[in-house]
Amino acid sequence: MGNARDRKRRPGRRPAFREPKPTILIVTEGKVTEPEYIEGFRKAFRNTRVRVEIAKGRGVPRTLVETAKELKKEAKDRARQEKDEFLEYDSVWCVFDIDDHPAVGEVKEMARDNGIDLAISNPCFELWLLLHFTDNPGMQDRTTMRDRLKKFVPGYRKHVDYATYSAGYEKAVKRAAQMDDVAEEAGEPHRNPTTGVYKLTELIRE
Repeated sequence: MGNARDRKRRPGRRPAFREPKPTILIVTEGKVTEPEYIEGFRKAFRNTRVRVEIAKGRGVPRTLVETAKELKKEAKDRARQEKDEFLEYDSVWCVFDIDDHPAVGEVKEMARDNGIDLAISNPCFELWLLLHFTDNPGMQDRTTMRDRLKKFVPGYRKHVDYATYSAGYEKAVKRAAQMDDVAEEAGEPHRNPTTGVYKLTELIRE
């Protein structure tokens, strides 16, 4: 019998091919709260393929969608020029509050026509933050929502440290999804209170 060393070794098993995570572009109207939460969340889940852009000027929903549309096109053109499809965005999102913004229906249509997803909070992003600590707070205005959040995050002043919210993330997703389902069944999508931020964060987490 030949020496064991002379036997041919079986080729090592190749590592399983893994598709890269989707590249996500997120355009926000908020200059502090939304970007800080998203950046903190992205880092917590080690997703490097997320780009956050703050809309210039007055961040009304139409401006956000137009900005997202422009950035999406620029990335597509660059990918074509450099013959690299990975330079394109796989998913483009706009994050904004309902507030008293006019023509939101028109903005939804524009976003849909351009393949842009919306993470809308009604009345405000603080609803999403509050859901990390408590159930559906009921219909509230922006000021009341922030006051309720301060009971759980003393001294809250728009700045966000994701570590403060991380323990309640799973519950926030379930609460937001349930509120969304009830609103959809009632034929009142994006009503007060609802938030679609969980759809974006779950995509980032995948």
